Amino acid sequence: MSPARPHGEPVTLGGTTVAPGTRAIVDVPVATLYTHAVLNMPVQVVNGSRPGPTLFVSAAVHGDEINGVEIIRRLLQRKMLGRLRGTLLAVPVVNVHGFLDHSRYLPDRRDLNRSFPGSPKGSVAARLAHRFMKEVVLRSDCGIDLHTGTMHRANLPQIRASLDQPGTGELARAFGAPVILDAAMRDGSLRGNAAENGIPVLVYEAGEALRFDEFCIRAGLRGILNVMSELGMLPRSGRRRERVEPTIASASRWVRAPFSGIVRAPIELGQRVIRGQRMAVVSDPLGDREEYVLASESGIVIGRSNLPLAHEGDALFNVASFERVTEAEETVEEFAARHDPNFTSET
Repeated sequence: MSPARPHGEPVTLGGTTVAPGTRAIVDVPVATLYTHAVLNMPVQVVNGSRPGPTLFVSAAVHGDEINGVEIIRRLLQRKMLGRLRGTLLAVPVVNVHGFLDHSRYLPDRRDLNRSFPGSPKGSVAARLAHRFMKEVVLRSDCGIDLHTGTMHRANLPQIRASLDQPGTGELARAFGAPVILDAAMRDGSLRGNAAENGIPVLVYEAGEALRFDEFCIRAGLRGILNVMSELGMLPRSGRRRERVEPTIASASRWVRAPFSGIVRAPIELGQRVIRGQRMAVVSDPLGDREEYVLASESGIVIGRSNLPLAHEGDALFNVASFERVTEAEETVEEFAARHDPNFTSET
């Protein structure tokens, strides 16, 4: 595996050399379709005129998680990138197969985020994971990977990171999301394999698959700019004063449907719940049975199902646990007031 490049030099990626003070789009080939067409993963390389770190920002590792695609598009339009120190590797669509098919997965039905570090001779997922690691991740000093909830599930803006990894905690706090979930590594994940190579990666989770969420997009863009300022890649500004100090969740747990039926759930993302509180009602469609869904722990709702139908055991609410729940609730409200134009204190 090749080390990250020395700073302040031209960047060569996919056979294209990008001089300091310039940018270029590099089409990295990832597969040949059975139509003989070549499928490429587009990477925009923004090479600053002055030396600094190399940061990768990626989206659509799960092809149906599209909020991050829009975040990266807006990031690349920022004029302040003309003052960039170091190098930005922007990859708006990693899983090009899934993005075209509006699917989380690849044609081999594998999850790309369980396929790292991959292999040059393996399945489609393994080959794509290998190419992304080689061409992007291993050239970087750190990264931000953008995700959403899965189909019919939405996530509150949050950062998932391993805070015991050197350098990760500082970047996670600098991002400025209201919640940091100190999450263990998962086998085969991008974040886990980057960590094995000494590269800290933040995972930003916000919104729902196949939907643009303006609140989550604005918050994600601002978070990336915060991290770039923290790294010295962009000039510092008043953003530091505008950041919300995040609260750290020690764990999260899904509250599940007690039986199959119709779900009526008034609880919203970011809302505080108390252990034993009624979060939803599940009813038999014939009206013969009705049962409350109770909070198993006190905390903040950081994820929820938006589908009013559930089978027994389906995940309905993801509740994060905090040492000081009231403080976490205030942080979420402050964050929403700054980023969500539709926020009111009554919601």
